[in-house]
Amino acid sequence: MIRLSSPVHQLKRRAKLLARREKIPLHEAQNRIAREEGFNAWSALSARMAKNPSVSALLPQLADGDMLLLGARPGQGKTLMGLRLLLDAARAGRRSVFFTMEYTEREAMQRIRSLEDGEAGPMPEVVTSDEISADFIERHLSGSPRGTVAVVDYLQILDQKRSKPPLAHQMLALNEFARKNGAILGFISQVDRHFDPEQGLPGLDDIRFPNPVPPGIFSKACFLHAGEMRLQDLGLSA
Repeated sequence: MIRLSSPVHQLKRRAKLLARREKIPLHEAQNRIAREEGFNAWSALSARMAKNPSVSALLPQLADGDMLLLGARPGQGKTLMGLRLLLDAARAGRRSVFFTMEYTEREAMQRIRSLEDGEAGPMPEVVTSDEISADFIERHLSGSPRGTVAVVDYLQILDQKRSKPPLAHQMLALNEFARKNGAILGFISQVDRHFDPEQGLPGLDDIRFPNPVPPGIFSKACFLHAGEMRLQDLGLSA
């Protein structure tokens, strides 16, 4: 396993200094630093950090009924973070389900297996369908034990089809379902392309919501950028 020469926050600072000194874009500087660390790009370094259980062990920090937002720009490891959460839940004996409209079942399983580090064990269930919505998720998880973990890939396309209810209605229904049944629901989410990486990690204000989401719908939020992670307790846990 490749070991970093410095903590990620120090590598990130080096990249910022390099960008300023040589007057190059930050992403170019980050990629150069990543190559020095043995990765072909900064996104690969970020993905490796997402595979590290010490960084991505979210499960012990979540409570039954939590609604978790997983937010990051593309290539920063948010999908791997969600899959890591599901794999940890499966290994802990919980039911864990990945609902995806982006991957085939084979693609999703390949990504999950990339996180195993050679350890065979229980695997999350993968559900792929263009019909995924709040009703679909509730029906599929009906009767699941408390502590079940599900991750939805991804938030902004839950109501992409006009035949589905508005996103706000779906999120209210899923929030009620999570609290009533003690499920932990995670939602992979896009960060707006206007997010400025110079500011550090993104936050709730940087999430791209093409359609409104009711305020207070999430109890916890996890943000990733450039190999760093912050879990924010929004004070709304069940």
